[in-house]
Amino acid sequence: MDVSDSTMDAVVIGGGFYGSAIAIYLAKQRGLKVVLIERESELLSRASYNNQARIHNGYHYPRSFTTAYRSRINFPRFVTDWPEAVKQDFTKLYAIARRNSKVTAKQFLKFCKEIGAKIEPADKSFRQLFETQLVEEIFMVEEYAYDSTKLAIWAISELEECGVIVKLSTRATSISSTKKRLSVNILGDNDTASEILSRYVFNCAYSGLNQMEGDFPCTSIHLKQEITEMVLMDVPPKLKGLGITLMDGPFFSLMPFPPRRLHSLSHVRYTPHMHWNDSRGDDPYQKLDAYDQATQVDRIVRDTARYLPAILDAQYVDSLFEVKTVLVKNESDDGRPILFEKHEKLPGCYSILGGKIDNIYDVLEKLDEELLVR
Repeated sequence: MDVSDSTMDAVVIGGGFYGSAIAIYLAKQRGLKVVLIERESELLSRASYNNQARIHNGYHYPRSFTTAYRSRINFPRFVTDWPEAVKQDFTKLYAIARRNSKVTAKQFLKFCKEIGAKIEPADKSFRQLFETQLVEEIFMVEEYAYDSTKLAIWAISELEECGVIVKLSTRATSISSTKKRLSVNILGDNDTASEILSRYVFNCAYSGLNQMEGDFPCTSIHLKQEITEMVLMDVPPKLKGLGITLMDGPFFSLMPFPPRRLHSLSHVRYTPHMHWNDSRGDDPYQKLDAYDQATQVDRIVRDTARYLPAILDAQYVDSLFEVKTVLVKNESDDGRPILFEKHEKLPGCYSILGGKIDNIYDVLEKLDEELLVR
C-alpha cells in the first residue's frame, strides 16, 4: 500500500522497541490507522539491539529513587508480558567498591529494602571471584536480561495482526502543519520522496529525535548524545552463568547478551567514547558513521580485572557501537525517566524517548491519558 496516497490517523517515526510497541498500542487499544516509519531495513536493529540487554529491577539507580521505584513496578510486568524474550537462568551479583563509590554497602542494602527489591549476601563461592581488598560487599539480586531478536519477532507478528503499515528503509525528514492534518515527508528507497498526512505524529526516533525539519520545534528538554561501545565477550566457565555489576562510581557491568550467547561488558569510563549536546542539523548517526570505532576493550578489561580477575580469561569477540541519548538534567543522579512531550506549537505531535526498556509502561500510561480520535 502506498501510504502517500492515504490519510492516516497516526504516524510513528522509529521502529525500535518503543516505536513498535506504541504503534501496536495505537492500533490495538485505540483503534487508529497507523503507519510505522523505520530508517533501517529491520525493526529493533539499532539502540534496541546495541545495548546491555538488562531488564532493570531498580538496583542500578540508588541515586534516583523515582527511576529505581518505577523499575521495580515495571519489572514483573515486563517479565510477564514478554516471557519468551526474558533470560532468567543466570545469577545476578551486585558488588560495592570500597573506594570511590557513591554508595556504601550499608546504604545500598537500605535502598533496596526501601524500594522492595530482593537482595541477600552472596554465597562464598561467588565472593571468591572478587578482589576483596577493593570490594566491600557482594549481593545476590533478582535482575534479568532480554533478547531483542525475540522482541523483534513479537513486534513483526503484532504489527501485522493489528494492520499497522510498516515502511522499512524509510527516513522521516520533516514534520509540518497543514490546515487539517500534520504532514510527514519521507525518503524511501533510492531517495524517493513522498508525503504522509496524519492527525497524529509520534516521534520515537531516539537519537534522531531532533533531526526533523519543517515546523517541528525540537524538544524543550536538552539532550546529550554519546557514541558508546558495548564489548561482547566469551567468558570463562566460572563466569558463564553470572551477571555482575560493580557499583557505584568506578563501575562496570558484565551481563548475558542472549542474541549472541555471549556476555556484554561495559565500563562507566571507557564505554562512552565521545559526547556532545544535541542540536538540529548535527546528525548523530552521521557522526557515528564517521567515527573510527576503534575498540577500547583492553582498557575495559584491564580495569575490570582489578575487581574481577577471572575476566582476564575471557575472549574478546566483537564491539557494538551505537549512539546513546540521555536527558541532560539527569546526568548528576543517573536517573532515566521518560521524555514524553506534547508539542503545543505543533498540535498532534508528540516526542517520546525512553532510557530503559521497562519505561515502555510509563509511556503507555501517558498515552492512556491522551484524547486520541480518528
